[in-house]
Amino acid sequence: MKLYLFIASFLIGVSATAQPVKNTLPNDPYMEIRGGLDNARKAILEDKELTVAYLGGSITFMEGWRNKTSKYLEEKYPQTRFTFIRAAVPSLGSLPHSFRISTDVPDLADVDLLFFEAAVNDRANGTDSITQVRGLEGVVRQAKAANPKINIIMMAFVDPDKIDDYHKGKVPVEVINHEKVAGYYNLPSINLARLVNDRIDNGEFTWKDDFKDLHPSPFGQEVYFSAIKTLISKTIDSPPAEAATTTTLKKPLNPYSFTNASYYDIKNARLQKGWQRIESFKPEGVKGRDGFINVPVLEATTPGAMLSLPFKGRAIGVNVNSGPDAGILEYSIDGGPFQKLDLFTQWSHSLHLPWFLLFESELPAKSHVLRLRVSEERNKGSKGNAVRVVRFLVNE
Repeated sequence: MKLYLFIASFLIGVSATAQPVKNTLPNDPYMEIRGGLDNARKAILEDKELTVAYLGGSITFMEGWRNKTSKYLEEKYPQTRFTFIRAAVPSLGSLPHSFRISTDVPDLADVDLLFFEAAVNDRANGTDSITQVRGLEGVVRQAKAANPKINIIMMAFVDPDKIDDYHKGKVPVEVINHEKVAGYYNLPSINLARLVNDRIDNGEFTWKDDFKDLHPSPFGQEVYFSAIKTLISKTIDSPPAEAATTTTLKKPLNPYSFTNASYYDIKNARLQKGWQRIESFKPEGVKGRDGFINVPVLEATTPGAMLSLPFKGRAIGVNVNSGPDAGILEYSIDGGPFQKLDLFTQWSHSLHLPWFLLFESELPAKSHVLRLRVSEERNKGSKGNAVRVVRFLVNE
């Protein structure tokens, strides 16, 4: 009997610890169908073959809504052959996604359906609003350029800061930007941040006992999956199969969006004093992230170490491993004055964090030279002056 009661309460959207409510809020008001999923529908119902990519951070990387969605598709459409790509890396938001998508989803032209999220890490990483739009739009435009028929679902997940914003009568800036880009490109979107906030306020469950964390509990993952399943049902099951439409890319929202963003190999750097190339960086003392360790890096640990990098493009940045000894990096572009960037983060004491930083993002579209120098200064929390460059970032 106890098991039956738990299952019954779960199925109507009420947690085991919350008081049952008469009216469970539906998923529909928290999603925008817009252009729908015509390409995915055709691939499933006619072509019988669908490639799905999941681009996001740790909430997408972990076991949860992603696995549930893949299993749901396979079970609901058993005659279709599915290929699933987990292109998720913990800690990364819209800026890193726009520079890594062509590498981490190498067959992007073959992807029919892309799930895309960045709202939680954009807040955690302190990504400013303009960079968010440029990153989000960069992902969409690169995906559409590779496959004009691709369907993209944009999702804004929840964290305590977003709940706090809603309680103050504000829409979180990350949600605004996700919806702005989704609306401009006529993409389906789900505001899961607002959905979770409203269902908590409706007394259906609590954050502390049920959802528990921005990395959701199994209960929270089910809340996410339920909304995603509703969107899939409304866009694929209800309408008849139609010919997929090709999207012609219009003028970008922001002229400096990361439309042509990509990694730029560290082989292009000209090493001077104090720098060395390590063929396989192995972290000591604390762990690192897969894909950013056991790979080549450029390393300098002494103040004054210099390198230069010729490049062509409108934006230049760097992907570093920011660990317990992360230093302060000084940079100069085209002979300009050196400016400083502190590489040490709030997570560096326990992780060689893959950290993505932009030096400039509104350069003339021509050839430039970047100069990097290790500063004599260091963050008071750091144990050293180390700079470990995994990749450069260029938007041509």
